[in-house]
Amino acid sequence: MTKSVALKASALAAALLSSTAHSSPNISGGVWFNYQYQQNNEAHQNSWGVIDSEALVLYADGNVAETPWSYSAEARFGPGSFTDPDNNSTGGQFGLHKAWVGYQFEDGPQILIGKSQVPFGIKTYNFWPGDMLLAGYGDQMDVGVKASQTIGQFHYDAAFYLADDWSTSTDTMDDNGHWGSTSTYRKVQTFVGNLNYSLNDMASIGLSAQSGGLQALASVANPEGKVSGDHNAATLYYTINVGGLWAKAAYITTERNLPDEVSNVTVENDRYAVSAGLNTGKWSFYTDLTYAQPDTDGNDADTIRAFAPGLSYDYGPGWMYLEYLTQDGYVDGNGQALEGDFDALYATIDFYF
Repeated sequence: MTKSVALKASALAAALLSSTAHSSPNISGGVWFNYQYQQNNEAHQNSWGVIDSEALVLYADGNVAETPWSYSAEARFGPGSFTDPDNNSTGGQFGLHKAWVGYQFEDGPQILIGKSQVPFGIKTYNFWPGDMLLAGYGDQMDVGVKASQTIGQFHYDAAFYLADDWSTSTDTMDDNGHWGSTSTYRKVQTFVGNLNYSLNDMASIGLSAQSGGLQALASVANPEGKVSGDHNAATLYYTINVGGLWAKAAYITTERNLPDEVSNVTVENDRYAVSAGLNTGKWSFYTDLTYAQPDTDGNDADTIRAFAPGLSYDYGPGWMYLEYLTQDGYVDGNGQALEGDFDALYATIDFYF
């Protein structure tokens, strides 16, 4: 899941905060659930699909009066939390999607400490199909420190993330399952930089890069916690918004040298992403298209594709979504691009209070 819905919820919180200067705190919540029909799933064919993935989401956002401090947190509970109990820090279907404390320097950057969004490239727009073949480089929330500032037409982010989640969890929520597991390795010590330049009021171009370590966990004979693997990625991206019409595109190149304790393999592939849509009144129409081109020795998979058209309607307390996903490949926990067909229809409802 990505998330236009997360952005909308944040916008609601920001609106409430701006309406009462330095109000603290703003507590809100939401609920979502989903109908899905997987085309090649015999159980879904017999039952006409399934309604599940229910979740309760709680938000806390605030500014500390007459100080430069702020904070933001999001906790999720339920099967629709987009977390894996086998790999997360709680061992259950709940967790903190984000939690940070911020400090705004006067005429300077804002510093966030905690779990915040990794400033890397673009995100897909859809709600339920998620990051698709951006997997591992989409809607990531990692734990560390981030600095962000806009200076004229430039915006920059510089971040250091100690790990990709709390404790030794390998599950960040949302875009998870792409950075090892509790039985293999995790992402650690990652530096991220992002620079965006506004060409005009409608368009911008940006460049992001990240580099860090991969640490085999103690469960795979690494009791001393050596960091023997590494990962590197870079992306060039472009966005444009003209009235209600918008589009964004990105090229990503990735490399992972897996930890020696796990496998002596270097995983390489290139990713491509294009999203476009129209927002008009209470309606939004959009599509996400992603590709992954494997370049790993021994991987004979062809270039794989994932396509997700959809629409959403603002009915008042939340949004209704109708989305379709079709793909002929996937990205595994090592970042490897592999072949495999999957087709599904999703209908989702959420509301916020």
